[in-house]
Amino acid sequence: MDKKLNISARTRRIGLLLIDDFAMMSYASTVEPMRAANLLSGQTLYTIEHLCCGDTHATSSGGIALNATVKLRDANNLDILFVIAGGNPSTLENEEVFSTLRKLAARGVVLGGVSAGPYILALSGVMKDRRMTIHWEHAASLIERLPNLLVARSLYVMDRDRITCAGGTAPLDMMHALITDHHGAQFARDVSDWFMHTEVRPARGQQRAGLVERHNTTNASVIKTIEVMENHLADPLTLVQLANLCSLSVRQLNRIFKTHIGLGTMQFYIELRLNQAKKLCEQSTLSITEIALATGFSSTSYFSSKFRDHFKRSPSEMRAVK
Repeated sequence: MDKKLNISARTRRIGLLLIDDFAMMSYASTVEPMRAANLLSGQTLYTIEHLCCGDTHATSSGGIALNATVKLRDANNLDILFVIAGGNPSTLENEEVFSTLRKLAARGVVLGGVSAGPYILALSGVMKDRRMTIHWEHAASLIERLPNLLVARSLYVMDRDRITCAGGTAPLDMMHALITDHHGAQFARDVSDWFMHTEVRPARGQQRAGLVERHNTTNASVIKTIEVMENHLADPLTLVQLANLCSLSVRQLNRIFKTHIGLGTMQFYIELRLNQAKKLCEQSTLSITEIALATGFSSTSYFSSKFRDHFKRSPSEMRAVK
């Protein structure tokens, strides 16, 4: 079959730096398109090297261990290095990883991150002035810790020599774009078809179901109000302000929230903020006071009280069980 592929195309050497607790879905969605590209072309378009923090192996969140093929200190001559991570990336303290990423960046190696991998790139200091994305689960923690980052809520972002991806099945879309860039649109389509990935999503596709699906309502006023709430977690608005923004009376707003959500407006709002606080407890190294402020609670004691009432654990207990 004629793939319209330049048969003299050079082999690209791809490194996959696996951080313990990485997700196999993210890993497979990254590596399998390259394997298929080699198979369909009849050439070695991509060689894959596995690297790990401990030099020997890394273990996925499902308990599957993958062996390293190259030691981290020997990560030379790579064209692209993808960091694939999951779990709680904010707790990684590995200067060898960070210094390796900085050295590769200085050499002009393209650096990528998948799922929580972009968090590791950011901690190493190589994402300055680059647009990026990350799995939605880790976005709030990353933005709180490094507020100057240019974080988009996209499936993947390619900004010059940085490639970041939200993980899950999104790497299939990212690799379609990368293979298109390397070998043309028709060949990339052949690779995607190989996986029955016929609906390739654009980079700016949504990471999560929209508000309609998440809250099971199509009421325009409720959706608009929730959007406003999500944009004002650290600086919560009053009930009157919310009602005014939706051109409703307080009584009308409360009534439609009770009807369509099953909660009063402000009860829903505080639960939204508490759920965000729970994520930060589990996924960040922010202090309890910082988490309280980030979710709109000016008093740490009041925050802790509301948190315990809602989750039956204090913020510090929630952090301890993670």
